[in-house]
Amino acid sequence: MDAHDHSHPPVAGEVDLAAQLRARGMRVTPQREQVLAAVRELGHATPEQISESVEGVDVTTVYRNLELLEELGFVRHAHLGHGAPSYRPAEDDHIHVVCHSCGTVVDAAPDLVDGLASKLRSQSGFVLDRSHFTVFGRCHDCADAGAEQNAAAKR
Repeated sequence: MDAHDHSHPPVAGEVDLAAQLRARGMRVTPQREQVLAAVRELGHATPEQISESVEGVDVTTVYRNLELLEELGFVRHAHLGHGAPSYRPAEDDHIHVVCHSCGTVVDAAPDLVDGLASKLRSQSGFVLDRSHFTVFGRCHDCADAGAEQNAAAKR
């Protein structure tokens, strides 16, 4: 196991949802298919956003189906601040960078945290789950605006 291992199930990728469900003795339902299609279409979305995009499926059903789809390896979630988690297709591997000031979320290459992951693994045996890795700070525009405000205050 290397520093890039994740604690979640392997990515389902091209594996058929129906086959995965049937292998577990579960039914294929239109709601499960619609929720997965919505996540793939939206890219990043909260359960509420997914519910709004899937006609006739309430948010409770969306949450239940997202939990199952994550267990099967089709979707992953991340916490991008306060509130509901954001879901994305499991094959969409990246880390999140979130601006505290304006709320902008940027997708960044997962290899940006390779050094940290390696150091954690070698020093403590800890395996970083990059799918849940979110970095908070200030984006370029907000950092520049803050620097300008600080300079103006010092005059």
